[in-house]
Amino acid sequence: MAYNSLNNFIEKLERENELIRIKEFVNHELEITEIIDRLSKSSDGGKAVLFENTGTEFPVLINAMGSEKRMCMSLGVDNLDEIGIEIEKIFTDFTSPKANIFDKLKLLPKLSSISSWMPKSISGKGACQENVLNNPDLGKFPILKCWPEDGGPFITLPMVITKDPITSIRNVGMYRMQVFDKNLTGMHWHKHKVGARHFDEYKKLGKKIPIAVALGGDPAYTYAATAPVPDNIDEFLLAGFLRKQKVELVKCITQDIEVPSDADIIIEGYVDPTEDFIWEGPFGDHTGFYSLADWYPKFHVTCITHRNNAVYPATIVGVPPMEDAWIGKATERIFLSPIRLAILPEILDYDLPFEGVAHNIAIVKIHKTYPGQAFKVMNSMWGAGQMMFNKILIVVDKDIDIHDYSQLVGAIYENTNPQSDIHFISGPMDVLDHSSTKFTFGSKMGIDATIKLTEELIEEDKYPIEVSVDSDLLKNEYTEIADVNLLLDKGIMLVSVIKESKQQIEKLCERISVMETLNSIKFVLIVDNLVDINDLNMVAWIVSGNIDPKRDSLIIKSTKKIGPKIFIDATKKSFEKDKFARDWPNIVVSSEETINSINNKWNKLGLGEFIKSPSLKYRKLNNNLGAISKF
Repeated sequence: MAYNSLNNFIEKLERENELIRIKEFVNHELEITEIIDRLSKSSDGGKAVLFENTGTEFPVLINAMGSEKRMCMSLGVDNLDEIGIEIEKIFTDFTSPKANIFDKLKLLPKLSSISSWMPKSISGKGACQENVLNNPDLGKFPILKCWPEDGGPFITLPMVITKDPITSIRNVGMYRMQVFDKNLTGMHWHKHKVGARHFDEYKKLGKKIPIAVALGGDPAYTYAATAPVPDNIDEFLLAGFLRKQKVELVKCITQDIEVPSDADIIIEGYVDPTEDFIWEGPFGDHTGFYSLADWYPKFHVTCITHRNNAVYPATIVGVPPMEDAWIGKATERIFLSPIRLAILPEILDYDLPFEGVAHNIAIVKIHKTYPGQAFKVMNSMWGAGQMMFNKILIVVDKDIDIHDYSQLVGAIYENTNPQSDIHFISGPMDVLDHSSTKFTFGSKMGIDATIKLTEELIEEDKYPIEVSVDSDLLKNEYTEIADVNLLLDKGIMLVSVIKESKQQIEKLCERISVMETLNSIKFVLIVDNLVDINDLNMVAWIVSGNIDPKRDSLIIKSTKKIGPKIFIDATKKSFEKDKFARDWPNIVVSSEETINSINNKWNKLGLGEFIKSPSLKYRKLNNNLGAISKF
């Protein structure tokens, strides 16, 4: 289904009882974030919210794609798997052998359908240009300051449109934009992104890079800007396929670039590669931690256009789950078929848990037919597009329901020998990863949790007899241990510690490793003492975020009396305690003042039953205010 504006989508949300309208004034500095953080962490992702009284002429739509149902509505399907199935059918239809000319002629209607999804340039002005502001002022819009330590207000759902200066191939990416002045923002494209590559090409030519930023319109446009499509594939082609209607493009007023004619808001401008960069950030990011300030290009706004009755779209990110988790879930389901068809035919399914914030944890189910196949899959996945940023990759057999995490953990326990089934490599890391020893470069862990074939077995796969242990005895014996959670049936021990040094953690691991009473334990996960080790979602998020896997893992080989184990140190790292040379970020939480303000307003806003601030759960994990953790 195609939507011709954000208002068109809002009407659909309202008909489906998926929208709350708030008429009371809510400040777009911090307060909108606090409300949406509470809603998005409710069991169903809450509702989409339209803030109608923002102190500007533009309402704010947020959390519009923040549930499975609304994500499906955005893309015009009943189930996200439908899109991948359709991709697979198109591929199969065109690549399968054809018996005769009649079979080939049957493909003509399909070719016609595909051509109808191609973006099309149209003459004249579009609805997005009904109002032209030649003296642009970003202050007209209710641009959110999301979190208290953010460097300023940020445009959080921008579709940033650039063109390769040599090939003219378009790219649409989503790069946050900090607002510094009425016509100046940062352009936060990471070094691995296509926008950054276009910037480098223009820099070689000594030319300014023309840019247009589209906001709103069909939500399929917004999704396409986030999607990991292959380089040199136009995201507006993907959007056309998703909405089953071509994207019509019009020429910008001041820049040589085209934009969707039915978008709500267009920000035109340029980046001059000869200029000094601007100090951008911090920003409360989708990892749940602040991404710290750094140097990024300046984006100069030359014109702003918008349609009548335009809506300003926004999102917030932070400790998962939030709206971006559902956008990531759509990517997971849509791109399963392309991965299987183009790279790994043995893959049957994969899952990106919300706690892994898209790139920290991936679970892959395969049809295993030969020894070493799980490791082959790991290496292929780590070489595939944005999967290069994945940190922990788990491979299981075809009979495991990878979306049932209890069943998954059971398979890991049954089928994994820590000393032979865990694989480490080094490679590129996401710019937002705070835990790698070196910026954007670190290690990855692959866990082969498939049933082992004869060639894969080692003598040490015969473990000693299990014996259980009382967790209170551990706490009494080791004073640095704050708490213990023994998941004996899963072979996992969670330990929170009062950490004084890296050497202290290493010595604790060595002492625990020789305890015969812990033979049933294969995985020991160590976190800081303020982490609630009975909250398994929190533990999964903290552990996957806080480790450089090879650096922070200690594997103990089995003996006749002791079973094999892996110890993983997921505590915070600092220079004083770990010789860790990078700044460690704080967790993203609201201020006490903002929490109290929303508590007092809640009953006036029509939001339903009161929801406590999620920040209350996480604030204790920070030692100080500010974006950078102090130890």
